[in-house]
Amino acid sequence: MKSLKTVKVRPLSFSDIHKNKPLEIKKEKLWQVLCGDKGHWRVGLYSPEVDSIEAIDRFEKHSCPEFFVLLSGNMSLVIRNKKKPKIIKLEPLKPVMIDTWHSGFCPNGKHTGIALVVERDEFITKYQSMA
Repeated sequence: MKSLKTVKVRPLSFSDIHKNKPLEIKKEKLWQVLCGDKGHWRVGLYSPEVDSIEAIDRFEKHSCPEFFVLLSGNMSLVIRNKKKPKIIKLEPLKPVMIDTWHSGFCPNGKHTGIALVVERDEFITKYQSMA
C-alpha cells in the first residue's frame, strides 16, 4: 500500500446549522457533515461513488473509531486487516464501529446507499492507495 496523504480535522469541523429544523441533505454526495458538538462529535452522511470493491482506489484510517449505520439502500464497507480486504455488508439498524483501514461501495450503483456516520470532532485521517 502506498501512502497518499494525511489530513487533520479540527473543531469546528461542521457548518453552523439552524437548530430545531430539518437539516439540508445534499443528494449524490460522497461525504456530507450535517452537524456536531464542538470538541466532542460530529454526524454526517456517507454515500460511496463506486459500485464494487474493484473500483475502490484508496483506504482511509482515522485516529478514532467511526460509527456507521445504514439508513437506506445497499452498501458494503471494505476493511483491511493484515493487508487482506474483508467485506462487511451493512444492514439497516445494525451499527458497525470501524477502527481500521476502510472504504465503501454501493453494489447497486453509485450513491444508492446512505449511511449515518458519527465520529469525533477532531482527529487525523490517513489515506493509502489500494495497490
